[in-house]
Amino acid sequence: RNVMPRDVKAKPSQPPWFERCVQPCVAELLGSSLFIFTGCLAVLEDPGGTGRLQPALAHGLALGVTIAVLGDI
Repeated sequence: RNVMPRDVKAKPSQPPWFERCVQPCVAELLGSSLFIFTGCLAVLEDPGGTGRLQPALAHGLALGVTIAVLGDI
């Protein structure tokens, strides 16, 4: 029989290349595009007089919704 001794622990396996390299880049790309899109729309629909408040609220709400929807991932 080929039995490992109890004091020797198995080495944890590394996650696949896709999970280490590609997924973080795709998540960063999607997050950045969401904030750029939201910010541009907030500035385009500026009714006047809101100044910097409307884009700030738009980005804050987009971040809150993203965390609420994707927080478990």
